[in-house]
Amino acid sequence: MSHSMPDRSAPLLRARDLVAGYASPVVGPVSFEIRPGETLGLWGANGSGKSTLLQAIAAGARVFSGKIERADGLTLAYQEQRPARPPTMPVTGWDLLGCAGVPPERPPPGMPGEVLGRRVDRLSGGQFQFLCVWAVLASGADLVLLDEPTNNLDPRHELLLTEILLTPDSGHDQHRAVLLVSHERVFLEGACTRVLEIGAWD
Repeated sequence: MSHSMPDRSAPLLRARDLVAGYASPVVGPVSFEIRPGETLGLWGANGSGKSTLLQAIAAGARVFSGKIERADGLTLAYQEQRPARPPTMPVTGWDLLGCAGVPPERPPPGMPGEVLGRRVDRLSGGQFQFLCVWAVLASGADLVLLDEPTNNLDPRHELLLTEILLTPDSGHDQHRAVLLVSHERVFLEGACTRVLEIGAWD
């Protein structure tokens, strides 16, 4: 589906003194902005609120103070930390990509058609994780939110993900922005345009 593309010279999203959480604050205050073509990594200790920050941007967590400013017409794609598999529905990898709006001519790099033809409940943890991450990256969204995208990935697929983030395919991907959180500082330093350290609310 086509949509009005945000101004590529302006930030897609800006957080100003953001404090977010659920019943009580968990993270913040934090400020940052992300522009088209950037990959911004968020790093912090366990419990620092990295996932909560993404959920606040995706409208899944409460904003206690500060603000989130989104560009007009911004489209988001969000990959949660532990994507759920449909355990009883005969959904294949191809089906999952189609539901995300990924055209069949853009399969995940390094994933054969034979694997994509399997039911997702029969894929390995790493195969399913990589498939889900690719589904949001190739969905055509302006801003992709990735929560611990290297979970369950072997070293080969982690390196492949780094290459995907560093070298966008073509067309829309060159202007796609990615905001990701990870506990792996080495991965963030290798895959991101810049890295921001965040801390828990105090």
